[in-house]
Amino acid sequence: IKTSHSLQVSHASFSSQSPSVRDDFLNASFPNNFQWAVSSESFKVEGGWSEGGKGETIWDRFSHEGHVFENQTADMACDSYNKLDYDVYLLRGLMTRTFQFSLSWARIFPTGLRGSLSETGVLYYDQLINTLLQSGIEPSVTLHHWDLPQALQEKGGWNNASIVEAFKDFADFCFSRYGDRVKTWSTFSSPWVISHFGYGTGDHPPRITDPVVVTFNILRSHAEAWHVYNDKYRKQQGGKVGVSLNSDWTEPQNPSQPQDIEAAERYLHFTLGWFAHPIFVNGDYPVKLTGQILEKNKHCSSEVARLPAFTESERKRIQGTADFFGLNHYTSYLVSQVNGGCLPGLNNVGDFQTHVDPAWPPTVSSSIYSVPWGLRRLLNYISDEYTSVSGVPIYITGNGVPTGYNTNLLNDTQRVDFLKKYINEALKAINLDGVSVERFTVQSLMDGFEGPQGYSERFGLHYVNFDDMDRPRTPKESAYVYSQIIENNGFEPNTEDVDMLKRLKVTHYRFSISWPRVLPDGTNRFINEAGLNYYHRLVDALLAVNIQPQVRKHVTPSKCFSCVTKLFMMKENK
Repeated sequence: IKTSHSLQVSHASFSSQSPSVRDDFLNASFPNNFQWAVSSESFKVEGGWSEGGKGETIWDRFSHEGHVFENQTADMACDSYNKLDYDVYLLRGLMTRTFQFSLSWARIFPTGLRGSLSETGVLYYDQLINTLLQSGIEPSVTLHHWDLPQALQEKGGWNNASIVEAFKDFADFCFSRYGDRVKTWSTFSSPWVISHFGYGTGDHPPRITDPVVVTFNILRSHAEAWHVYNDKYRKQQGGKVGVSLNSDWTEPQNPSQPQDIEAAERYLHFTLGWFAHPIFVNGDYPVKLTGQILEKNKHCSSEVARLPAFTESERKRIQGTADFFGLNHYTSYLVSQVNGGCLPGLNNVGDFQTHVDPAWPPTVSSSIYSVPWGLRRLLNYISDEYTSVSGVPIYITGNGVPTGYNTNLLNDTQRVDFLKKYINEALKAINLDGVSVERFTVQSLMDGFEGPQGYSERFGLHYVNFDDMDRPRTPKESAYVYSQIIENNGFEPNTEDVDMLKRLKVTHYRFSISWPRVLPDGTNRFINEAGLNYYHRLVDALLAVNIQPQVRKHVTPSKCFSCVTKLFMMKENK
């Protein structure tokens, strides 16, 4: 099985970048219609675990059985169920125009089925949506973010084919009730986490180890929900339905080893591609995934894995069922080829092993390292592999970093640095690479219940004091920084030097162009668009105050002269 063209292109496009060029900060604006968002998830913030007739969820059961850090639970969490107005007030302070949140299936259908409908739960989300709209904030709703009703789990949960119809009916109800006001829907958020950690490793509820049927049923459930909207509601409501998939970026541990390049690709297909390929390409699993499993089964004495096969009608039903590609991204890995043998499990079947570069800044989470440039490369890969086929935009539906509960709670400099750099890489993908990214969502509005880690890891832009029954919220430094980025629609250029020239009342400014900033390897083989953009901005700023730029050509190597010519020809054509 050959390496996909898009992965080769992505690695080839960026492999020649030096670290300094790769990490160049782009001071520029996002497109005028760019959407800035922040998120929260029902079981992480709502609390009120049994209020208003809400049913038990698998996360309620998981925490009540003592599987969470220090036996913490989400029974009260941030108490958002009772602090709806307070939370919308925080959103207004951020100046975000989009709030992404998930619905608690068990709050609306306590048993997971329509016959158990709780009007109290339904009204809670009515009130939230209406309050957001009254504040000029668009609701972006996720139908399911991991918190399955426990009553459905007792019937087999995502392992039981009957859940497809149950989810379809839940989606149908939500579209009919809220769709006149909600114009963006995600069916699932990070479904790979459900299948891998909930039904693969057993680290998440329901602590079962059989992910392949789960993925099969989630894909069919997603497709049915999309078709319900498309057939019954799209014409009248005019909204979009997509899915939010989580993905790391992968680099081969040894870029000169074809085996490591292939292993890095397999990792992407075993995680992102397992869901993205059926939805955005052809309705079926990626060949790299199915081929690897066939090879393993052929060489092992017993079957190590089997993917449920889609029928022809199911493939047609799944293909093209997304109006946008939602991406949740937090980190990157180096990947090497290994022989996983004949043991079951994702890494073993895939014959890959993940590593981290010791130079990458760690975080309080053992699985998240700060590797901002991985986002730009992943966005390019998704554009080449998936959205160029389907023609839909990319929404970044989740990006953020946790800090510890015993660290500086308000001066969260690590989060500030993380968000600025990751947002900037999204900007590069848009402005320099032409990738269609239309939204950036920061995870999350406030600290919350983070699954097995409980409250020991904090993702919030706002600090929540969980020792106080009133659950007060306080903005962190990152909240102020993010609101400034939103206000500026990106990153304002540094104009101090030009301001100084203006005060000097000069009419001309002579400067030289850095050869390695424009041509990192000294040849025309690779032009650093970020470096070229720096000189574009400098010339723009000079001309804006009637100062004529003059380039010192005698210190510009001949191989860079074409870039200089390109720069000024573009200026003259404006």
